[in-house]
Amino acid sequence: MRSNSYTLIFTSVITIFMGFLLSVAATSLKPLQEINIEIDMKKNILGALGLKPESSSKWTIEEVQSVYKKNIVGLVLDKNGEKTNKNTKEIDTEKNMDFFPIYLHQVGQEIKGYVIPISGKGLWSTLYGYFAIEPDCETVKGITFYKHAETPGLGGEVEKPWFQENFKGKRFLDKNKNLVGIQVLKGSVDESSKEAYRQVDGISGATITSKGLEKFLKEDLAKYEPYFKTIRETIG
Repeated sequence: MRSNSYTLIFTSVITIFMGFLLSVAATSLKPLQEINIEIDMKKNILGALGLKPESSSKWTIEEVQSVYKKNIVGLVLDKNGEKTNKNTKEIDTEKNMDFFPIYLHQVGQEIKGYVIPISGKGLWSTLYGYFAIEPDCETVKGITFYKHAETPGLGGEVEKPWFQENFKGKRFLDKNKNLVGIQVLKGSVDESSKEAYRQVDGISGATITSKGLEKFLKEDLAKYEPYFKTIRETIG
């Protein structure tokens, strides 16, 4: 019969050994995880802009890298909307409140759109996504969400095409060029309403998620307003 000390030593050795294996596995997989995160980010930026795979119905890693490299220029802005020499990879949007990454869809010398990261509280979780804007800097080009823990069939509908399509063509400035944001309604948009230009159909049964999205989207747009305002003044 084995002694208690033997059992304790054996258990300790096994625990240390398994911990070592887990540590090695985590370390070896980290580069792959970082690549997957980067690819997912790029895919969502391209999706917000309405860019699609060139040769198939689904993105491949090679296509994401190729299309992104050809079309996207990343910049980091300061609080005044001025360009900095920082790299977008250096910025943690959850922690850094002084610098803001922005992605330009640029073909040659022509700007086709802008993309900003968005995030904020829904009902159960923080939602993360990207918001694409037309070259006029006031019209929505697209929106995507890549991470959340909202209720499937309710708040989780933010990731569905039917909801995201509602945003395209909406404007987040009023006639005086003041930032008013996008209003997510409890029901459907009344196209005869004078506010219809900035309203989208809400998600039935997901009022808190919808209002949370409405709130943090306006707050995130406000961070970039100095930059967009300068561009609007330039283009007249």
